[in-house]
Amino acid sequence: MTWLDRGWQIFAPESGVLDWLKTAAPAAIEASRDHHARAEWLRCDGTWFVGVDTLPNDPSGKIGNSGPLDCAALDAAQKVSGVLPLHKGQVSAAYPGYPKRGPEESKGAYKFRRVRDAAHVDGMRPAGNARRRFLNEPHAWILGLPVTECGQGASPLVVWEGSHEIIRHRLNAILQQHQPEKWGRIDMTATYQAARREVFETCRRIELPGIPGEAHLIHRLAVHGMAPWINGSVAPVEGRVVVYFRPHLNQISDWLKLP
Repeated sequence: MTWLDRGWQIFAPESGVLDWLKTAAPAAIEASRDHHARAEWLRCDGTWFVGVDTLPNDPSGKIGNSGPLDCAALDAAQKVSGVLPLHKGQVSAAYPGYPKRGPEESKGAYKFRRVRDAAHVDGMRPAGNARRRFLNEPHAWILGLPVTECGQGASPLVVWEGSHEIIRHRLNAILQQHQPEKWGRIDMTATYQAARREVFETCRRIELPGIPGEAHLIHRLAVHGMAPWINGSVAPVEGRVVVYFRPHLNQISDWLKLP
């Protein structure tokens, strides 16, 4: 089974990824330590650096004198979406104690983060004080590249296997009633929450710790999150650092139409 069937796939370590990490890893760690970036992106009372768009790569994945990002996972993703330019990578760094409750998070949101790994579908971010859900970022796929090697309990990526098809079915029932150009204005909150509840009840929760050289490919519609840090988990001082790429689709209709 592949990522299109399960909603996720781990690709074995490749020399090309390890070569890319020789430049990308120091750049990612430097980004996670940058004073200005931390002022903008540090969350959960200092236990998570979100790091959106903080890796200094070009659209091919080059960083400085490195080569472009080239790996089997990226090839598999682009066979579905076509070749898309890479945005500046997200540098996600989790630290011991994650998640602590920061001032930006309500009691309910914090409980959901601890109990349900802050499970979500990318592109359906909550908006406004009412936290309504709209399709505001139609991502093509999620490609995760582990930077540091950590123990099993160091806040691994979590994905619910098969959840992408539940999300597709539930959201398509609503969005197919509207022209694609209007999708971003349709309030999907109730449908999204119902779909996520079904996922929790019926799908297997999978943890993906990862090691440098691997690539993790997650379906754009898959429900995923990040597990709490287990006390005593082995990790370097940099924490669990992962670079994520999530390019946008050229057409919003492809978000539901593509495999």
